[in-house]
Amino acid sequence: MDADELRVTYLPKLEANGAVGDSIARTIRVLSSQRRLQTLLDASNVVASDLDLEHVLRRIAEEARIVADAEYAALGVIAADGSLERFIHVGMAQHVAEKIGDLPAGHGVLGAVNQSSNPIRLTDLTTDPRAVGFPAHHPPMNSFLGVPIKIRGETYGNLYLTNRADGPFTDEDEELVTALAATAATAINNARLYEEARRAQQLSAVLGDVTSALLASETIDVFGVLAHGVATLTEADFAAIVTSDAVGEELFIDTARGQGASLIEGEVLPWVEGAVSRAMEGTASISPPEGTDVPPFCERVPSSSVIAVPLIVSGDRIGAVCATRAESRPAFDSGDLELLSDFATQAGLAVALSWARADRQRLGVIEDRARTARDLHDHVIQRLFATGLGLQAFASAHPRHCGRIDRHVAEIDAAIEDIRNAIFTLRTRKTTRTMRHRLLDVVTELSAGLGMAPKVTFTGQIDAFIKGELADDVVAVLRETVTNVTRHARATAVSIEVQADSAGVTVTVGDDGVGLAAGDKTASGTANLRARAGARGGAFGLTPGENGGVRARWHVPVHGQDVP
Repeated sequence: MDADELRVTYLPKLEANGAVGDSIARTIRVLSSQRRLQTLLDASNVVASDLDLEHVLRRIAEEARIVADAEYAALGVIAADGSLERFIHVGMAQHVAEKIGDLPAGHGVLGAVNQSSNPIRLTDLTTDPRAVGFPAHHPPMNSFLGVPIKIRGETYGNLYLTNRADGPFTDEDEELVTALAATAATAINNARLYEEARRAQQLSAVLGDVTSALLASETIDVFGVLAHGVATLTEADFAAIVTSDAVGEELFIDTARGQGASLIEGEVLPWVEGAVSRAMEGTASISPPEGTDVPPFCERVPSSSVIAVPLIVSGDRIGAVCATRAESRPAFDSGDLELLSDFATQAGLAVALSWARADRQRLGVIEDRARTARDLHDHVIQRLFATGLGLQAFASAHPRHCGRIDRHVAEIDAAIEDIRNAIFTLRTRKTTRTMRHRLLDVVTELSAGLGMAPKVTFTGQIDAFIKGELADDVVAVLRETVTNVTRHARATAVSIEVQADSAGVTVTVGDDGVGLAAGDKTASGTANLRARAGARGGAFGLTPGENGGVRARWHVPVHGQDVP
């Protein structure tokens, strides 16, 4: 029989039996106090031995239950608005907790502990005027002890204990749990500092990888690198870069990584109120845990918890960086939001540097073209012109060779005209890319994923017929079609043909891959292609290729274009 059993069983009888009984009673009290102090010491050591915040919070609740001999214990973390941000309970069977449903919101007696910032001890909490009652399936609770956990003078959360084993909680119980709460505050603060240091280290590593990748190549998929970095940094199930023409207009999923990425990338989705739309407006946020926001991705990807921040490059808000987690994963918290915001800020600078370097390289190419044009005009044309004059003089002196020489002179004149046209093109080419170059840029970017260089054919006046919003559509169509081939076809050869004339614009992509059996799996990926074609009165279709694989054809008529 231990000291507590002796105290409960014999102490009342001994106290009534004179001096000898009183002496024995004091001994029992000392033994009991020593046992409880040892329990507190053990609990403090256990709590202080962990640096993972989630583990620390649960261990605090478990050890508090042991120290106070309570049947149930819980730790509530207080949010900025005074409500319970997190509620960790121990002692209650999982199936009972599932029947009860939603966790407490911090009202009634639980809220009173937070408001008073002092311990509250009740013999029967059900009779307290502040009690708000229990939900269905909740086990009975009577004795209650609530103790705040304070960090640097501010209440971080509260310990809640109910149903003490030997009647109501005592002064000693309150003192022991208060002492444990002080140790818990130190442990929580240490765990938070450790978590901040770990996040900073992780942020530095991911940003280093992103910056290195962005500056390694001019043709790298910038948004793809960012999305991968977001997924790694936030341990998200899904990450995406979302853009829009204007606030309130449709959202375009430019780039996606993670679960369901192939189902949503390249899609146009309606503008709905939530974390993503708020980020597009310039405010970083997390979707409320109550789930009042509409799922931003039409439930195609895990989105129980959604976090999004603005992506700003060179002072312009160009879109939003977002990440999601499934219902089985912990929801995003304020630490995740701060981490993603820091990432987006630094990543925006890296993107700006990458784009500036690409601009400098393009300016260098333009300067080279201008220098080439000058050299052609000042040297090559003049020499050809002088040669032509010399041949004409020779023909005058030797009439019998006149016919042959005139043919050579005509060839020289034609060459001079071609060079002049080339000079005109070099001198008048703008810094913006022509349609041909935009399409070739997409092919170059995606060739790494294909493992080979596709055969590209342009037919007709591409730059004349494809411009404006139609040009943006054609670029998006080519990107999505080739991306589908990369992900599903397992092809060894890919051909691309872009045709533009007065009859319309046609983009055809063929491969020698596994064929339509695999292509059927991309039905959701081709829905956007059909939608783009339908919006312009055209059509999109998949047919078997002549040599196996799939032939994708996207065609739209040309309406209202200023064509030659």
